[in-house]
Amino acid sequence: GLVMTVTPSGTPAMTDSLVAELARAGVARLAVSLDAPDAASHDAFRGVDGSFAESLRILRAARALGVPTQINTSVGPHNARSLRAMADLCAELGVALWAVFLVVPTGRAGASLLMRAPAVERLLEELADLAATAPFDVKTTAAPHFRRVLLQRKQREGASGVLRDVDERGVVRGARGITDGVGFVFVSHRGEIFPSGFLPQSAGDVRRDDLAAVYRTHPLFTRLRDADALGGKCGACPFRRVCGGSRARAWAMRGDVMAEDPLCDYVPKGYEGLSG
Repeated sequence: GLVMTVTPSGTPAMTDSLVAELARAGVARLAVSLDAPDAASHDAFRGVDGSFAESLRILRAARALGVPTQINTSVGPHNARSLRAMADLCAELGVALWAVFLVVPTGRAGASLLMRAPAVERLLEELADLAATAPFDVKTTAAPHFRRVLLQRKQREGASGVLRDVDERGVVRGARGITDGVGFVFVSHRGEIFPSGFLPQSAGDVRRDDLAAVYRTHPLFTRLRDADALGGKCGACPFRRVCGGSRARAWAMRGDVMAEDPLCDYVPKGYEGLSG
C-alpha cells in the first residue's frame, strides 16, 4: 500500500526493459542524479564515464512510459554557476521535480564540496528566481533555509498573509518543512533506523524495533522535532519552526545535532552569539 519511488544509478544496469517493468509495477516516480548540464562535467564529478548519457536514457525511457521523473542535483563549488543551465535541462527533459541537494560532509563527501554561507545564500536566491517560472517543482534537501528565502521574498513582494502566523515574539509558525527526523525516517541497507541518510545516528533496527514507534517516541527523533531546543543562531531564528537548519550538517561539522547550521548566512535580529 505504500507509494513507491525509485532512484537508480545512471548505469547500463538500469535497462529500458527494467524501466518498463517498474512502470508496469506502478512506480510513482523515477529519479536520477544529474550534477551538471553536460556530460564532461557530470561524468568527471561522478567518476564514471558515460553516466550522463545513461541517466538521460533512463529519464527519457521513463517519460515515454508515462512515469513521472525527477532530477537530483548535488550543488557545491564545482557547479554552483550552472543552476540556470541545469534548470533548462530539467525543463527540456520534462521532469516533475528538481531536487537540489546542499552537500553534507559525510560518507564520501568531503569539505572540498562545501560552499561558504554567503555563497549558499546567493545560490538559494538564484534558485528562488528559477523556481518562480520553472515548469516543474523545485525543492531542496539539506537546505531548509530555502523556505526562509522564499518567505522573505514573498514578504518583500507584498504577498498578503505570507507571515500571518507570527507569535508575539516574532516567531513564524507556518508548516515546517521535511528534514532530518521531521517528516522523514531512513532505514539503511542493514536495517538501522536513522533520522536521514545524511545523519548517521542510529535510533534502532527494524529487525527488532517498530519503525513507527521509533519515529514517534525515540529521544533522538523527538529532540529533532523540538524547534525550541535548537542551539546557536538557529535557536534564536524567527524562522526556526519553518526551517530548523540542517541537523545532519550540524552533526557533521559541529558534532551536535542541535547546533546551528554552519551554512546559513542569515543572522536573526539582535542576535549577538554568532559563532561563524
